[in-house]
Amino acid sequence: MTKPSYISTRGKAPELGFDDVLLAGLADDGGLYVPKTLPVIDANRIRAFAGMSYIEITKDVIGRFVDLDADKLSDLIDASYKKFHHSDIAPLVQLEGQQWVMEQFHGPTLAFKDFALQFLGHIFDSVLEAQNRHITIVGATSGDTGSAAIEGCRGRDNMDIFILHPYNRVSEVQRRQMTTVTDKNVHNIAVEGSFDDCQDLVKAMFGDADFRKDINMSAVNSINWARIMAQIVYYFYASAKLAADYGTVSFSVPTGNFGNIYAGYLAKKMGAPIDHLIVATNRNDILYRFMKTGEMKIEGVTPSLSPSMDIQISSNFERLLFDLYDGDAGKVRAAMADFRKDRSFKVTDEGFDKLKPVFDAYRCDDTQTEATINTVFKDHDYLLDPHSAAGVYAMQHFLQEHPDYGGAVVSLATAHPAKFPDAVEKAVGFRPELPDWLSDLYQATERYDRLPNDLNVIKEHIRNLT
Repeated sequence: MTKPSYISTRGKAPELGFDDVLLAGLADDGGLYVPKTLPVIDANRIRAFAGMSYIEITKDVIGRFVDLDADKLSDLIDASYKKFHHSDIAPLVQLEGQQWVMEQFHGPTLAFKDFALQFLGHIFDSVLEAQNRHITIVGATSGDTGSAAIEGCRGRDNMDIFILHPYNRVSEVQRRQMTTVTDKNVHNIAVEGSFDDCQDLVKAMFGDADFRKDINMSAVNSINWARIMAQIVYYFYASAKLAADYGTVSFSVPTGNFGNIYAGYLAKKMGAPIDHLIVATNRNDILYRFMKTGEMKIEGVTPSLSPSMDIQISSNFERLLFDLYDGDAGKVRAAMADFRKDRSFKVTDEGFDKLKPVFDAYRCDDTQTEATINTVFKDHDYLLDPHSAAGVYAMQHFLQEHPDYGGAVVSLATAHPAKFPDAVEKAVGFRPELPDWLSDLYQATERYDRLPNDLNVIKEHIRNLT
């Protein structure tokens, strides 16, 4: 079998194998790595997935993207999901009729990011050990990526990890899951700014070739291809399980940085029986507006009940744009330059025409989020966090607007309601409890550094600790 190789969306970085893409994170030209050739899975094999476990499907799907010994990969995947607290890993729960929820909060940090970042920590460790290397991971988080990345990378001798989060703009549970980790290789930075500021700082550090080389910098954000690769799996898992009864499946995805729903787009291209992909946003609705008009336009970020979606610059959208432009890296470079300069760009008519049959979009403000949490709890005795509520809201409105649609619709429950107790309590009148194994979180001592939104200050801070 030909070894998988990866190219940059901006076309000016070298073609790399999987190990190098894993360690690089962002391409040298500022682009994002994507597979040169996307594997397609035979329909008979996908039907067989219906009778397979999540772990078995993971080994099949991820094995198509890496050039790792099969036994070694199997061991890494087995280790990656040992900390999940449900035997199905990503259990499917039926609300009613066609409406399903896929629970993605049974990992160690109670959020969907655990699916990729538990695996990422193990595969980083394996590759670094084989190459006798040490790296410094730098990432930005709107809430969930940081804790999941820290949990996946903590205590490892061959890596340090620095996570930037927006000061006072994540929930207390999200913050404490990061800042109470005391392993010496873990460093938390609270940036006086928004998540987009944090993400811009990380991108600027990647753009500084000397700094990047000095600290052997790598990434765990969804700019790292391995994150997307691991997330493709649960779309195959859910669609294969439900397609036997419904024929086809659509997914409603709470969307901020576009990595989660982009993984679903790739699963569809690889052959999964997926019909629609439904973008669910909160009031920071740049992606909703793009899906309706074809124009990506920044209008500022307003804090909401669903902070992990309070994003205006969705990093992974560039990967979709590369596909909409049929792999024309020049068009991608021009669009991203316009976006950075003018804070907006408009996709070509041909690109928008490719988008429309696949994606739908709905936006859910704070009032609608609260109402959805309340109604779903009353009607189904099922408790949603505010991000998952946006997904269910979009799922229900999609079905209202498509009354003849016969497929199943799966809304991704991306976080445990106890991660956002204030929002949930406001909606239903009580505070959801953390699982027993996290019951001491509020008593643990926190450790983090609060720094200004200043690139040079943060770079110097990182240099001093590596």
